[in-house]
Amino acid sequence: MRLRPIAASILLACATPAMAQLSINFNSPGVRIGVNLPVYPTLQRVPGYPVYYAPSLDTNYFFYDGLYWVYDGDNWYASSWYNGPWHLVDRFYVPDYILRVPVRYYRHAPAYFRGWSASAPPRWGERWGASWEQRRGGWDRWNRGSAPAPAPLPSYQRQYSGNRYPQQVPQQATINSRNYRYQPQETVAREHYQYQRTQVQATPQPQRQEAAPQPQRQVAAQPPRQQAAPQPQPQRQQEQRGPARGEERGQSRGEERGKGDQGKGHEKDKQER
Repeated sequence: MRLRPIAASILLACATPAMAQLSINFNSPGVRIGVNLPVYPTLQRVPGYPVYYAPSLDTNYFFYDGLYWVYDGDNWYASSWYNGPWHLVDRFYVPDYILRVPVRYYRHAPAYFRGWSASAPPRWGERWGASWEQRRGGWDRWNRGSAPAPAPLPSYQRQYSGNRYPQQVPQQATINSRNYRYQPQETVAREHYQYQRTQVQATPQPQRQEAAPQPQRQVAAQPPRQQAAPQPQPQRQQEQRGPARGEERGQSRGEERGKGDQGKGHEKDKQER
C-alpha cells in the first residue's frame, strides 16, 4: 500500500531530499521552466492512454487528470493552466499513466532516452535508481482494457491568451473553479485542486455595493385651473336679417295691388272725359 504524501515526508525525513518532499511543492508561488506558450496549444490523445500530448511543441508536454504536465531537466512539473506557473512534483508520486507514455510522444526527449524503444515507456527505474523502483514496482504493468477515460480538456482557457493570461495563482484558481468541474482521481491532482480551493477561499471577494436610493421626484403643485368665462353667443342670423321672407313677399304683393288700383282709376277718368 502506497504511503500518503505527508506521512511519507515525515517517515523519510532522514532519507534523500527528493523523498522528503510532498507529492507537489506548494511552498513557492510557482516556477518558470522555459515553457512560454502565447496561446492554448493543440493537444492530441495518445492512442490507448488517458493522456494528451502536444505534437507541435518542442517540449515534453502532456495533459492528464485535469493537470498539464511537463518533463524538463529530469523533473516533472504540473499546473492547472497551460502556461504555468509550474509546481515541482516529487518523482515518487508522478502518476503511473504519465510514466507509461511511450518514448515517441516526448517531443524533446533527453539524450539518455536514446536507445530505448520508441513504443515503450522510458526506463524510469534505470534512471531514478533502485529505491524508486522498489516503491513504484509494477508501474509499467497494466491492463490496457481497464484504462480510465481521459479527463476533459479545459478548453475555456483558449480565451485567455497573451495579455489576458492570468499570472497569479489565486486568479487562476478563481477562474478555474468557475469553469472546470472535473474531479481528479490521482493523489497529486487532488492535492493541487485542494490547494486551489484554499486559494479561492483566501482571496477576498469584492463586496457588492448596494445602489443608493434614488431621490423621489417632487411634482410641482399646479394652480387650480380657472374655468373660462362664458363667451357671448352670437345672435341668430334671422334676427339680424330683419323680417322674414314671407313678410317681404306680402309687402311686395300689396304694393303691386296698389299700383294696379291706381292704373284702373286713371282708365276710369279717361273714359268719363
